[in-house]
Amino acid sequence: MSKELVEALDALEKEKGIKKQVVVEALEAALVSAYKRNYGQSRNVEVDFDQQAGEINVYAVKEVVDQVFDSQLEISLEDALKINKAYEVGDQIRFKVTPKNFGRIAAQTAKQVIMQRVREAERSIVYDQYIQYEKEIVTGEVERIDHRYVYVNLGRVEAVLSHQDQIPGEEYHPHDRIKVYIYKVENSAKGPQVFVSRSHPDLLKRLFEQEIPEVFDGTVEIVSIAREAGDRAKVAVRSTKDGVDPVGTCVGPRGERVQAIVNELRGENMDIVEWNSDPADFISNALNPAEVLNVIFDPDNERACTVVVPDDQLSLAIGKRGQNARLAAKLTGYKIDIKSESEFADLATNSEQEPTEQ
Repeated sequence: MSKELVEALDALEKEKGIKKQVVVEALEAALVSAYKRNYGQSRNVEVDFDQQAGEINVYAVKEVVDQVFDSQLEISLEDALKINKAYEVGDQIRFKVTPKNFGRIAAQTAKQVIMQRVREAERSIVYDQYIQYEKEIVTGEVERIDHRYVYVNLGRVEAVLSHQDQIPGEEYHPHDRIKVYIYKVENSAKGPQVFVSRSHPDLLKRLFEQEIPEVFDGTVEIVSIAREAGDRAKVAVRSTKDGVDPVGTCVGPRGERVQAIVNELRGENMDIVEWNSDPADFISNALNPAEVLNVIFDPDNERACTVVVPDDQLSLAIGKRGQNARLAAKLTGYKIDIKSESEFADLATNSEQEPTEQ
């Protein structure tokens, strides 16, 4: 067993990159527990693994004292001096107490420790591989589905796609190939856990980078994204170079670029709007396709405003179930109150007619 163990440790270091000394230290600690468990000893023991000869020995460690109270943990100075006249009170003496059949226990323990270290090393390798892809898009294959998750095979690990990370209404079937966004990688006790999403706003950002070279190289920058997955999204873009139309660049010839993204997201509607340093202009752009007549900012709240639109554009500006206004507010970071032109005029008239207190 001794020679085989040394060879196994050498192979482990060579093939798996697991340092021999790390395994030896873990093995020695495990053998101490195994000795106490199998021989019912509460004494202070150490296990020494001779890496050259491959021999494993157990030693009882006793402290030199003037008066012995516990013979398993202590040895008198008088007895210690009989062993070596150089011993003093406080010294530690090791006595070899290796049981005859300890080799069998050592072999079993060594096997368990090595297997555990191999599992840990493999987990670490997988974790190191996938932590590099955190915040990135990968393509995986749907493996199975249960009431909690869609399990997506990414190669060396099975990622989980929760209900909240799925696109509402999207159906998944085994062997489907889907693009997912890795938003979190955890190194848990059970091994690396990879969490992926189809509804995350950054999935949209990464898709734009994949489909639009100018976004990837920074010529066009995505400033903000507001998304209701599976239904509609608004993306604010700006150009970092003069003469480049950021919206047109993202839409592409005949809408081909943005259509590729829409297809990947199973028909999710996409509004690409131009970011503007002037908040009023940015808010007007964000409410596209509605026409905006005026943006009045609240003097008491710098992040709130009232937007005035033509009477026939009110429902368009608000959108179905308030979606257009909601996404515009999320995109710009402003609380937006939308009023029709006539409604705003009535409010202004009533305000002017209110008597002032003397």
